[in-house]
Amino acid sequence: MTLAVNIGNSNAVFGLYANDWQHIWRTPSQPIQAEGFYESTLRFWLLEAGISLDTIQKTAMSSVVPALTPTLRNVLTGLFGDGLVVVGPEVYPALPLTILRPDQIGADLVANALAAFTRYHQSCIVVDFGTALTFTSVTAEGLMAGVAIAPGLRTAIRALFANTAQLPEVPIELPESALGQNTAHAIQAGVLIGYEGLVRHLLAKTRAELGPGTIAIATGGLANAIPALHNEFVAVDESLTLEGIRLVGQLATGN
Repeated sequence: MTLAVNIGNSNAVFGLYANDWQHIWRTPSQPIQAEGFYESTLRFWLLEAGISLDTIQKTAMSSVVPALTPTLRNVLTGLFGDGLVVVGPEVYPALPLTILRPDQIGADLVANALAAFTRYHQSCIVVDFGTALTFTSVTAEGLMAGVAIAPGLRTAIRALFANTAQLPEVPIELPESALGQNTAHAIQAGVLIGYEGLVRHLLAKTRAELGPGTIAIATGGLANAIPALHNEFVAVDESLTLEGIRLVGQLATGN
């Protein structure tokens, strides 16, 4: 079994893989938490699933939260040994990707690109609906051609809540109409329906640059928040980033 860990800005996601994703767990990314919190949480998940520590042979981790990286590194090496692979510039030479600025690109974006390229072997755009809304483009030759970043859906709503005196934080639910009849619906219309246009337009511009035959894949915790966008994607796969992290671990160790 392989344990893949994706430390994002909002959540740390743990996935257990054996021929397929057997279990996926998530907990908020909280750098202030001690190692004991994450260790006990992971032990509880494994115990609840009936999985012993010694059945996990490989571990791989990606992090975009530097303050949390050493905490989870220590937890994983303490539980499973020193074979942990951390997605970063040190392991990129083992990947079938050309990464132009390896010190600047997020490890999660590399994982997304690797998973998509490995699965489809054609030019593609991975749209990750997370804390940030990211568009990662990969050519058919494996070149990471570029990235576009916008605030994520929840981030946009929270920005309105945090920076205005009278606008509330509202749930991420797609309204039936663009004509908001109350404050909550007005925010939902502006953000969710507005983001449908943002995603479609940016995909169209990116496809025009990458060329005919460019496909798009959606991932991230909010990948299903705007169902009208699904016709833009060949797949909506919330575990795509974990799959990329798992592949990095496999390629970096040669097995």
